[in-house]
Amino acid sequence: MEITQWVIMIAAGILGGMLNAVAGGGSFITLPALILVGVPPVSANATGTAALLPGYIASTWRFRREIELPTGLNFATLVLITILGGCIGASILLHTNEQVFSILIPWLILFATIMFFIGPRLLDSGVLSSKKPLITRSGYCNRKTIAIFCLFSVCVYGGYFNGGLGIILLAVLGLMGQTNLHGMNGLKNLVSSLITFIAVVIYAIGGVIASEQLLIMGAAAIVGGYAGAAFAYRFSKQVLQVFIVAVGFIMSLGFFLM
Repeated sequence: MEITQWVIMIAAGILGGMLNAVAGGGSFITLPALILVGVPPVSANATGTAALLPGYIASTWRFRREIELPTGLNFATLVLITILGGCIGASILLHTNEQVFSILIPWLILFATIMFFIGPRLLDSGVLSSKKPLITRSGYCNRKTIAIFCLFSVCVYGGYFNGGLGIILLAVLGLMGQTNLHGMNGLKNLVSSLITFIAVVIYAIGGVIASEQLLIMGAAAIVGGYAGAAFAYRFSKQVLQVFIVAVGFIMSLGFFLM
């Protein structure tokens, strides 16, 4: 590889790791960077997801004491839904034509960016934090089915395309009646880690991960994750969110114009 490609991947890995550590949105950086250095779109998506996996695991460990399950869902059911959804999403990606995925990329980034923009505002306003959860004693079966379907759909999305996964999960958890943000963050990180891990395993079996780029970007992402903790105290979360949303819109526009 050329020196320019090394620089792009290292810079994207560090920045992506930093963003994921403090606010999310790291895949908005890693995916375009990998495509820029010549990695095919499907492989770029898989490789970028794998590179950011250590950050998800570290975040899960950090919030392990705050993990709070939704009412009516036990841990075994949650893991089963997550793994099954992640497997299906990752398998769909493996069977997606490169040209088709190239067409979908700007729409996926745009969708994730919009969710990243409106999600925190809906959570802060309480719109998604209903005091009446979807799973209650009255109409238990129907409500539980709806909740499981919503969570399963997000897991399929996460296995297919990791961008914006965290904020979409928070939205679903809010609809399921959770109001404790720390507990929601803990569960969000756990589910994200499981989805990403199973997806990466399937990507690896399918042979779509670019190993050389993964090693470079993955190492840089770990450094970025540690650095992100320090930067988190120097910049407000609102500033970081505005930056990520701007990057997302610019990236999606760039792919639309390609």
